[in-house]
Amino acid sequence: MTLKWLAVVVGAVSLTLCVTGNTVTLAVNGGQLPLLVNLIALTATGTAVILAVLAELNDRLNNRISALTEFLVARLNEIESSTGDRNSGFVEGYLLSHRREGTVVPIGHRGREAAER
Repeated sequence: MTLKWLAVVVGAVSLTLCVTGNTVTLAVNGGQLPLLVNLIALTATGTAVILAVLAELNDRLNNRISALTEFLVARLNEIESSTGDRNSGFVEGYLLSHRREGTVVPIGHRGREAAER
């Protein structure tokens, strides 16, 4: 269960218990629940409502950031695909224009043969 829905359930249950307790006490004794009980129930309800709202805002923000990230990745891929073709031979063209050819260096032996030398 997500945080938002858990906060909604806690808020609904605590508010229902507060109202039900006060109604039953009023019907039986003609009074109300002690002030501390009412304050605890209302504080729990208020905190749960605030937490649910913050969780919803966080979820919306995450969705927007994900959408923005997907758009940015798609746009960068599009830019890379259009410019990659023009710049792919830059280094090779530069080397050919200066009449330099790369030298090939063989890789040395590894293992016991290299240690024996």
